[in-house]
Amino acid sequence: MGKGRITKEHILDQAFEFASQFGLESLTVGELAKLCGMSKSGLFAHFNSKINLQIAVVEQANRVFLQRVIAPVRVENSLSYQEKIHHLLDNWMTWNHSFQGSCMFLDAWKDSQDDELQIALKQAVKQWITYLTIQIQKGIEIGEFHCDLDAKQAAFELYGHYLSAHLFYSLVGKEESSARFWKSVETLLSGWHVSNK
Repeated sequence: MGKGRITKEHILDQAFEFASQFGLESLTVGELAKLCGMSKSGLFAHFNSKINLQIAVVEQANRVFLQRVIAPVRVENSLSYQEKIHHLLDNWMTWNHSFQGSCMFLDAWKDSQDDELQIALKQAVKQWITYLTIQIQKGIEIGEFHCDLDAKQAAFELYGHYLSAHLFYSLVGKEESSARFWKSVETLLSGWHVSNK
């Protein structure tokens, strides 16, 4: 790996950590240059604009999300799809709680805008919802979940519970929001399972 690539990866690691704690919109070339011990011009040369930097951080966040949330479940071949989804959700909530209960993607997403950054954020969220939907659909196909379960609707409902937990974290804190999230998720998953017919 070339020196330039190593430097860029170091910059993105620092940028990701900063954005995780303070939000993507707070990230500036000047602030990041200080964190990396670089000049603004030296750092700017890697990205050419603030929005390119922010998009690169979203892409970095996607890679970290894959490593922390999805990859650990992919290697567990013996799990049922209900167990896989449970583990995915557990990893997902752990991911969010590592950022003080917030979600970098949702916090920076402004639905009324349609610039390159917003498109990248929307795509990141869409990819995750699609992955969840695929796991639910596979559970239907092997007969673990009810054959008449609508995978897209099921993913919609799961994400709705997540959004509620995201909001309640700010209102009542981690312990209560997590307890309510898991209670609602367990009820949902139980209703999907064929053994409960």
